[in-house]
Amino acid sequence: MRFVVDASVAVKWLVAEEDADLADRLAASGEDLHAPRLMASEAANVLWRKARVREIERAEASAAMALLADMPVRWNDDETVGADAVRLALAFDHPVYDCVYLALAHRIGATVVTADRRFVTAVASTEHGEAVLTLADYAGTKW
Repeated sequence: MRFVVDASVAVKWLVAEEDADLADRLAASGEDLHAPRLMASEAANVLWRKARVREIERAEASAAMALLADMPVRWNDDETVGADAVRLALAFDHPVYDCVYLALAHRIGATVVTADRRFVTAVASTEHGEAVLTLADYAGTKW
């Protein structure tokens, strides 16, 4: 199957946190994984925040970010889905950066896998609810 993964999943590939094992299984699953280039900036921001609050060491944040290019995803250009992302964000009053993942999923015929329950909740009651899965729900259907 084809999936779009967001930064909440990607960070689990880079640092030890809850459900990192599920993210690792997804990475090793052989699924067709995609991500918008935006994910790199979002992951970097999460690593910065974790270092800032001392969840991880500064050196660990830098080392983890250096691994980003080796993630098991096909990178996609954001500008091809920007207009769709804004339309989606306006439709259900949710930040554009999350909607970039959903717009990409629609563009390539994929489902978004995320650990961001807030995003899943925001989309659940819309016609896009079927296009977004939590990492835990994905894992529950596979293992």
